[in-house]
Amino acid sequence: MYHPEKVSSEVPDRARERHLTVRELPSHERPRERLHHFGAQALSTVELLAIILRTGSKKGSVLELSNRILTKYGGLSGLMRSDLGELCHEYGLGEAKAAQVMAALEIGRRLSMLRPDERYRIRSSTDAANLVMLEMAYLDHEQLRILLLDTKNQVVGNISQYHGTVNSSVLRAAEIFRPAIIRNCPGIILCHNHPSGDPTPSREDIDSTEQIVAAGRILDIELVDHIIIGDQRFVSLKEYLRWG
Repeated sequence: MYHPEKVSSEVPDRARERHLTVRELPSHERPRERLHHFGAQALSTVELLAIILRTGSKKGSVLELSNRILTKYGGLSGLMRSDLGELCHEYGLGEAKAAQVMAALEIGRRLSMLRPDERYRIRSSTDAANLVMLEMAYLDHEQLRILLLDTKNQVVGNISQYHGTVNSSVLRAAEIFRPAIIRNCPGIILCHNHPSGDPTPSREDIDSTEQIVAAGRILDIELVDHIIIGDQRFVSLKEYLRWG
């Protein structure tokens, strides 16, 4: 017998008041803003689907629409078996939105079928830099990426944890190690960029890295490296500071 996965209604109470749109919600309750500040892993399935759908319908907000769809199909597993035409007509999504949902589900399905040896493996600081260089080299603000590694140094997560101003970077050990603790990963690599294009480590970079290395030893999670991305250049702080 099919038992649908439990779907909890995680639509903010304020969103139910007279069908508030997402824009009318406080910023800390909006799915995109929450993803930006806390990462995709912190969002509910309802919120993730709402980001894919982008807008709601005449019957309610996008959060309410997402909740109705997931409840109807018993969660993602049921939604995987849904019909494109049914999504288009029953919920008024239209072909474009329904296709976006089906495409996102198919990407997730294919990802789950990847063999472990198909994951990106970090063998050197260059491997880590190459993974993020294209996205981070030309940003006009600082960004921190956390690469989560398994026991074979294969990347199982690539998380954007922090966005800052040109002259500001905040590295808090609690925030940095939290994703690794949740996913039981034995190692991480930090990557952050210098918008100036010069990857030379600052005093703040060095001090914060040494603190994170020490915190990782307490948590038994290795900081494998900290890569600073510049304009098509990078510096490995592990090599620069010679820790090991």
